[in-house]
Amino acid sequence: MRKYQLKRNRFRFLFYLTLIFSVPVVAQNITVTGTVSAKDNGEPLPGVNIIQEGTSNGVVTDMDGEYSIEAPSNSTLVFSYLGFVTQEVEVDGRETINITLTSDMNQLDDIVVVGYGTQKKSDLTGSVSVVDADEAKKVISPDVAKLLQGQAAGVTVQSSGEPGGFVNIKIRGVTSFNNNNPLFVVDGVIVDSPFDFPTGDIESIQVLKDASAAAIYGQRGANGVVIITTEKGKEGTNHITYRSQVGIQTVPNTIPLTNRVQYQDITSAAEINAGLEVVPGNDPDSEFYIDDVDTDWQEVAYKTGMVENHTLGFSGGSGTINYNLNLDYFKNKGYIETPQDYERYSATLDLNGEKGRFRYGGKIAVTSSDKNNFSEYLAGQTAVIDLLQAIPTMPVYDENRLGGYGGADNLTQRAITLNVIGFQNLITNLSERNRFLGNIYGEFDILDGLTYRFRASADRLDTYNKFFNPPSDLGWYYITTNSEAALDVSNGSTLRTIVDNLLSYDKTFDEHTISALAGVIQERSDYEVTTGRGVGFKPDEISKIQFADAISGTEYENTVTALSYLSRLNYGYDDRYLLTLNFRRDKSSLFAEENNTGDYFSVSGAWKLHNESFFELPGWWNSLKLRGGYGQLGNNTIGPYDYAAVVNPFASYAFGNSLAPGTIAIDIKDPDVKWEDTETWNAALEAGLFSNKLQFTAEWFKKRSSDLLADVPLPFSTGAFPASITTNAAIVENTGLEFAVSYSNAESEFQYNISANLGTLDNEVLKIGADDIPISGAASRTEVGRSIGELYAFETEGLFQDQAEIDAHADQPGAAPGDVKFRDVNGDGIITDDDRTFQGVTIPKISYGLNFSSTYKNFDFSFFFQGNAGNKVFNATYQNLMVGQYTNHHIDLVDYWRPDNTDTNVPRPVIGDPNGNNRPSDRFIEDGSYIKLQNLQLGYSVPLVEDLFINSARVYVTGQNLWTISDYRGYDPDFISDGLFSRGFARGSFPNPTTVALGVEVQF
Repeated sequence: MRKYQLKRNRFRFLFYLTLIFSVPVVAQNITVTGTVSAKDNGEPLPGVNIIQEGTSNGVVTDMDGEYSIEAPSNSTLVFSYLGFVTQEVEVDGRETINITLTSDMNQLDDIVVVGYGTQKKSDLTGSVSVVDADEAKKVISPDVAKLLQGQAAGVTVQSSGEPGGFVNIKIRGVTSFNNNNPLFVVDGVIVDSPFDFPTGDIESIQVLKDASAAAIYGQRGANGVVIITTEKGKEGTNHITYRSQVGIQTVPNTIPLTNRVQYQDITSAAEINAGLEVVPGNDPDSEFYIDDVDTDWQEVAYKTGMVENHTLGFSGGSGTINYNLNLDYFKNKGYIETPQDYERYSATLDLNGEKGRFRYGGKIAVTSSDKNNFSEYLAGQTAVIDLLQAIPTMPVYDENRLGGYGGADNLTQRAITLNVIGFQNLITNLSERNRFLGNIYGEFDILDGLTYRFRASADRLDTYNKFFNPPSDLGWYYITTNSEAALDVSNGSTLRTIVDNLLSYDKTFDEHTISALAGVIQERSDYEVTTGRGVGFKPDEISKIQFADAISGTEYENTVTALSYLSRLNYGYDDRYLLTLNFRRDKSSLFAEENNTGDYFSVSGAWKLHNESFFELPGWWNSLKLRGGYGQLGNNTIGPYDYAAVVNPFASYAFGNSLAPGTIAIDIKDPDVKWEDTETWNAALEAGLFSNKLQFTAEWFKKRSSDLLADVPLPFSTGAFPASITTNAAIVENTGLEFAVSYSNAESEFQYNISANLGTLDNEVLKIGADDIPISGAASRTEVGRSIGELYAFETEGLFQDQAEIDAHADQPGAAPGDVKFRDVNGDGIITDDDRTFQGVTIPKISYGLNFSSTYKNFDFSFFFQGNAGNKVFNATYQNLMVGQYTNHHIDLVDYWRPDNTDTNVPRPVIGDPNGNNRPSDRFIEDGSYIKLQNLQLGYSVPLVEDLFINSARVYVTGQNLWTISDYRGYDPDFISDGLFSRGFARGSFPNPTTVALGVEVQF
């Protein structure tokens, strides 16, 4: 009996024990508090999401990075924040948990903005370069395009030091004879130029380079697309940010020119060689000899300029409505002793929020800018060229001349030379731009995965230009009389409205992922301009139209409309196979009705080899993806009504003995003109190694543009002026390779990131019109089988030393001992234009960039190199200074040939240049390759005490355009040269200044 009871008790014990372990234990809720900070700098992180795993129970850190959450003692908390690695932490009964988050260096899961949507970077099938916005914004510039220089493979940028000057940007080469600028999209809104927008609040920049990425933009995507997203307000964060940069700018180098004595010696020799008398001002034996003026125009003109940029931002939100307000001020006072400067005020307000299945938002951006422009007395003669050619015997100031500035005299100096400082100060040349960009949008989730989006945007630009040339005396050639004094003013406005209606569907079915987009885009652009001209002003008279002696005016307006249908399908299977299809139909009023429609499409795919079971990578190799695509894009670079001929209905003609009414064509147009088309092919390999710290991309592309609009010559008998017609007549092809590599290390106290990109480009013209007639440019020639704007000039063979050499050489009219000997290329015994040869391509064959950034404790350091290689430039600036006439000279001309100085390659100076020594030749062709230290920055994050109203503070010093390696004999190998057919022609572009600035960033 006792044994039975013992067994029964044991059974009960085991039963109760089993029951205890089989029933879930209900844990007690506790309050967990703590602080979340960044591991790299220890700064508290506001807005971090803390969620109890598997529930909707969550909170957000406050401005000090602190949080408090009620959660079970045995639960797990998930800490997540944009740009940082998500952490999961078990509570384990603890009431205080402090967390440090590490920067997320794995960029494969980053969300990338693409046309009318977003994608994970790892799921891209097209060619999209993601620019590091933080690194790009270290460049001080009013133009977003400048920020892209050297930041992405295949993207080339040319700039200048003119305050508020535009920059040229091209993506994968030249694809049009007209407009090669890419399309810019700012927060989903298409804009022609980002020039009026501040750079400080940019959050991300993506560059769509091929058809598979840009085909969704159809006729706008042939030149590539730059998508810019600005900062948005976020739920749970309310803060104020102040950023400031103040710096000085100087010209990095000067060009060696002759002083008074050297100038007078060379110019006198040029006159003697031409059989002329020496002008009195240069003749020591003359009573008018000038020996008391020796102006160094570069020293007088170049001063210390100033640049400043101040930004004040307010951001926050509650989920229902989030806001971001950005106020920006930018000013650039130029480095030349003239009033030319640039000033801009900007204000941007972005609102967004959501309520249930409805998301909404809008943006208002207002910009007002003033630019004092440099003026040109002669078209194409820049202020820089005028400055360099100004003679040293001309004074800067002369109170005896009208206007108070010095000038040259015909009798004593005979030099047609402009006092640049006086001209730029006397002339009024103002441009005012006021721009409004606004949009509103709404998204509604109709069903699970099905979303409708509506967006309406308006972009209005109002411009005012004023040019006033008052009566003045700047020398014998530059005298403006009262009757010649003129005022030109213009008021223009452009209003573009775009309405988007989009329907998207995103769904995952087991191993299948589908993302579809369809929509209709309506666009309208209205432009109008009114101009007024007044001629005849007295000195010091008010520069207003009503005070002119004669007044005239014009008015012009046009309207352009477009309608587009677009669609896209993204399909993914098992995170291994990806497919993207795009189709867009565009209709535009720019073309005649029978040619106003263009259809564009693309297909691209990707294969994630690392997710294949049969493809096993080493443990240190994390990802490997192949992708490729093909597509067609369009370009509508044509003016309004350029398909309609212009006639003069009042052209009477003699018929018998009377005058009969008649009509004559004055501007012949091609009624069948149509879109330019671009086809692209590309294939790429992407790899990630060492936990994706090392990422590498290699890509091949081919880009063929056909039906390019070109000016084809017409017989003069047509009566057209100009004697040419714009029609679809050319084909151009660009091919190249692009490489990008980056390595990031955030696992130690010293954290760093290094990235590099390199792109090659080969440009070839395949067709020009029906007869392939070459197109001539300045010292260049565009010909089938060669690159656009390839340099085309004479070859030199040294100098003639005596008459015997001249007699033995091919006939070269005007030649004398000391003149340049040109090669008889075709061997016909005479030097003519047919002896020119191709001297090199002007489009860089290689472009590259290198970024390095690092942090150590509270310090951060970064540098950025950028450069081009493989291109030639025609140094027309040097050519103008070696002409040996009456204007000033390069110091090289001091070593000119003379009977007692024959061991030289510098020809004799001679007025009139009868031999054409200064004709386009290899004397002025130079290597355009360069490498620049574009930016160097050192910063320090100031340690702050707790409970201070300042959350973070950083101070830094930055330098820009600090060091250049180049064989170029001008100011700067990075110069504006976008004549298309006259490419690589360096003639007085304003040199990019060296900038040193102090900056501060404070968050409250």
